[in-house]
Amino acid sequence: MKAKRWMAAGLAACAMAMPAMAGNDEAPAKEETKKGSPVITIFSDFHTGFGNVNDNRGFDLDRAYIGYQYKLAKELQIKGVMDFGQSDDVDDYQRIGYIKNAQITWKRDGWTLNAGLTSTTQFKLQEDFWGKRYVMKSFQDEYKFGSSADLAVTVAYRFNKYVSADVILANGEGYKKVQVKDGLQYGAGVTVTPAEGFVVRAYGSYNEAPENSLEGIANVAAFMGYKNRSFSVAAEYNWQSNAKNVKGNDQSGVSAYASVQFNKCMGLFGRWDMLMSKHDWNEESDGMAGVLGAEFKLGKYIKLAPNFRVWSPKVKGADESGYFYLNASFVL
Repeated sequence: MKAKRWMAAGLAACAMAMPAMAGNDEAPAKEETKKGSPVITIFSDFHTGFGNVNDNRGFDLDRAYIGYQYKLAKELQIKGVMDFGQSDDVDDYQRIGYIKNAQITWKRDGWTLNAGLTSTTQFKLQEDFWGKRYVMKSFQDEYKFGSSADLAVTVAYRFNKYVSADVILANGEGYKKVQVKDGLQYGAGVTVTPAEGFVVRAYGSYNEAPENSLEGIANVAAFMGYKNRSFSVAAEYNWQSNAKNVKGNDQSGVSAYASVQFNKCMGLFGRWDMLMSKHDWNEESDGMAGVLGAEFKLGKYIKLAPNFRVWSPKVKGADESGYFYLNASFVL
């Protein structure tokens, strides 16, 4: 009888413990919420030229970014992204994959620290403000004043809602070349937001020469822009000395762009660029470019932008060229 009583008591204790055990099993499941998200970005277009560039037409896959980002904790995040695009090193019809980002980010009390293969600070704000990277790169990226990503450490601090500052220490070779030569790049910037939607930024950097026979490269940029729900307008000035590490190869340029938003699905945009080189050392590439188009948002992830472009070269006797583009963007 005693054995039966002990057995009954044991079974009752097990029965009472099972819900608690089940509750303990469920607790970790609730904590294991999704903290990561995929990074998928695709830029494509159809284009056709007019006049002397009438034969330049076809479809193009400009960029494909594929990666993943994961929030480790409240203050830490890691990100890895592959970039598949064109390269000057291979035939135009081929695509090469690069690691665009492999970084860790830490944020706390106004501080932001990025380390690894990360986005540079040279023209990140301008690119974000322009907001049409899938149509055309921002000025410094388009005309190769610098790279959009590099092996680097960046530190930014927001003093208050009006002023923030950032510094960067990078290899200076860009994300397609991982420190193939000596030299580092140092840069610093200050961003001021005196009023809501209004932003002013100044930035300067120096890229050390990779060899004694070459010259270091200096970059200076100034930006001013205003944006609200209905429209945006901005202008930037850029200057570079010793381009391609050649003494005296100075160049500069301005870019102005604006947009009007009619509703959440449709808007218009325009942009004008001018690139100049000192003593015309880069005359074949100097000139003015103009873009005028419309943007349509098809749901949350897809954008279409039909636009017209003109290029007016500085070289005397060279013909102007015009294009129609239909750019498409898919961003997840």
